[in-house]
Amino acid sequence: MPWDVGVFDNRADYKSEKQCQRTSFAFYQAVRDLLPVWMIEDMRTMEVFHWEDDGRACAFSPSEALLYALVHDHQQYARYLINRFSVSALEMPSRSFCCCQASTTPHLSIAVRYNRVTILTMIMDSLKVFSESERQNYLNSRGCVHVDGGKAALHLTCDLVRPECLILLLGHGACPSVTDGSGDTPLDCLLHQIDQGEPDMRRKQVCLGYLLLFMPKISFQMKRQVQENAAAWRSLVGEQAFHWLSGISPPSLYVQAMQKLTQSIPLEQLDSLPDFLKPLDFRLHQFQS
Repeated sequence: MPWDVGVFDNRADYKSEKQCQRTSFAFYQAVRDLLPVWMIEDMRTMEVFHWEDDGRACAFSPSEALLYALVHDHQQYARYLINRFSVSALEMPSRSFCCCQASTTPHLSIAVRYNRVTILTMIMDSLKVFSESERQNYLNSRGCVHVDGGKAALHLTCDLVRPECLILLLGHGACPSVTDGSGDTPLDCLLHQIDQGEPDMRRKQVCLGYLLLFMPKISFQMKRQVQENAAAWRSLVGEQAFHWLSGISPPSLYVQAMQKLTQSIPLEQLDSLPDFLKPLDFRLHQFQS
C-alpha cells in the first residue's frame, strides 16, 4: 500500500509512482464495474492514491471521484458523493485531472459529453445551495480549452446535440445568449449543426425548440446568413421558426406565453402540465415544417 510515500531517492520515487498507478487503476476498475459504494469509498479514503505532476502521491478527492462516476455512469456513487460532500464534490480537481485549470470545473462538460442525464440532474439539484451569481458563473463559464475548446456547457450541448442535457441546463438558469471565444452563441452552434443536415435532424429540431423557448430576445451571429438563404432555412427549420430567427416577425402569442410559463415554474413541474403545454409539444407544433 502506498500510504508511506514521503521523500525518496529516484528509485524509490519510481516505485511509489508505479504503486500509485496500480492502485489508481484498481479504483478505475471498481467504478467501471459499478461495485458497491461502500467498497469504492473504502478504497478512495484508505488505499488508493494518484501521482501528481509535482511528484506527490495524493488520495482522490470527492470531486475527482465524481469524474470517475460520470464517465462510467455509476449513479449510486455519484448520488453518494453529491449528497455527502455537496459543493466540495463540484470543486476543481487537481492538475492531473484538468490540465489548464479552466474557469469552471469539468463536471458539466463530462456529463454532457457522455450524456449522463441522471447524474447531471443530481448536479443541477445540488446547485440550489449556490447563490444566484455563483450558479450563473458555474453554469456559464467556459471549460477546458484542450478538451472542450474552451466552450461553456451549453455550447458543447448544442455541438453534440443533447436535448435532454440542454433542457436541464436551460431550465436551471444557464444563459442561452452566452458567447464562446469566437462570439458564437449556443444558437449559432446549433444552427451550424442544422445547416449540416442529417443525421439527427429531429434531435436538432428539439434543441432548437428548447433554445427559442428560453430566448425571448434573439441575438446571434448567423442571422444574416439565415436572412440571405431564406429558402434553405425555411426548409430546415420551418416557416414560423424562420420568421422569428430572421426578424420578419415576433414569436406568436402562444410562444410568448410558453416563455413566461417556463420562467415562472420550476423545471420539475413541466411534466405535470397538460400534454399540449409541454415544451416538446411546443417544439413539434412550432418548429417543424
